[in-house]
Amino acid sequence: MEVRSIYKYARISPFKVREVTREIQGLPVSAALDILAFTPKKAAFLINKTLKSAIANAENNANLKADGLVVKEAVVGEGPTFKRMTPRARGSGSRILKRTSHIRIVLTDDVAIETRETKKAKRDQEKKGGESSGKPAATKKSKKKTAKAAKK
Repeated sequence: MEVRSIYKYARISPFKVREVTREIQGLPVSAALDILAFTPKKAAFLINKTLKSAIANAENNANLKADGLVVKEAVVGEGPTFKRMTPRARGSGSRILKRTSHIRIVLTDDVAIETRETKKAKRDQEKKGGESSGKPAATKKSKKKTAKAAKK
């Protein structure tokens, strides 16, 4: 079962928040909370708040235990941008863009979520075992070249 929580209109740029959300995707909730607790960024505090809200939603609304939850996805979208002006030289002005973001965290109790480590192990195994499985099918040009080489 999936449980989600959304923090809307966070007063921080989505670029800054995505840097932290990439770190917690695919991790168990306890590990994600530990990472966020020791990350010295404003974004970590906001994501921590959203993650705790998602855990509370799972416990209260879906009757799930926090121990078995995994961060399925942590997505940051752009919110509305506040446009402000600041004075510049010779009576002109320039724009300041104050960006906002929407932080969405989805938790699941399924343990079959692929983490970065499992994906990397799977890729390494495919490289060692079946090298021909990853190659695309032959094109018309390469078929013609092989046919010409066979005639010679």
